[in-house]
Amino acid sequence: MELIPAIDLRGGQCVRLYQGNFDAQTVYSEEPTQVFDHYCSLGARRVHVVDLDGARSGAQDNLGIVKSLARRKTALLQVGGGLRDLARVRDLLEAGIERVVIGSVAVNAPAQVRAWMQEVGPSRVVLGFDVRLDGDGVPRLATHGWQEQGTISLWDAVEGYAAAGLVHVLCTDIARDGALSGPNFKLYREAVRRFPLIQWQASGGVAQAGDLHALRDCGVAAVISGKALLEKKISRQELQPFLPNASSPVST
Repeated sequence: MELIPAIDLRGGQCVRLYQGNFDAQTVYSEEPTQVFDHYCSLGARRVHVVDLDGARSGAQDNLGIVKSLARRKTALLQVGGGLRDLARVRDLLEAGIERVVIGSVAVNAPAQVRAWMQEVGPSRVVLGFDVRLDGDGVPRLATHGWQEQGTISLWDAVEGYAAAGLVHVLCTDIARDGALSGPNFKLYREAVRRFPLIQWQASGGVAQAGDLHALRDCGVAAVISGKALLEKKISRQELQPFLPNASSPVST
């Protein structure tokens, strides 16, 4: 299992939100590049970058920062937030981004996103499904920076892409995001059980090294973590087993 450190961008700064609440923001750095370089120094092979402004409004105010990180070529990038048309997807991929993360559009316009996957290749697209559990424990999808709650289940959404060659799904349990309360292991075990061929990425709740080991045991391919790393809740030594380049730098 691979640990993919996260950088959330808002107004050009590296921030974290609590459970997707834009009014509950903590600024961790005014220099996202420094955070990126730190992650690379730990041994990250990939870094997950979210344009929160884009996710909320569709604006691309942080695009320059994203492209500057890609130009450093010290880690691969997967980038999401406000990617609502094929032109923006192509622009990022042509700028050297390895994978794009498609969220709201993947929920609201699946036929369109399936066409994008065929256009650019399924392996370069990560479907970002953000969920809240309903009263029966069913994960239901939220969209538009988690501001809009829908009724579509995670399982139905993934099934709808199965025939399109879906490879990567990033699933965030919103209630756990930024809370350092531990991941929803039950959710990810069920996801891997239902769709064992999908490369699942878990997000939300990581607080200690034991969470990483438990997620690996769930069978997920990767875990996204931001707050726990920014607040140094896990030591460098504890992180190393999950960072592919911990002992050797990325070739440029």
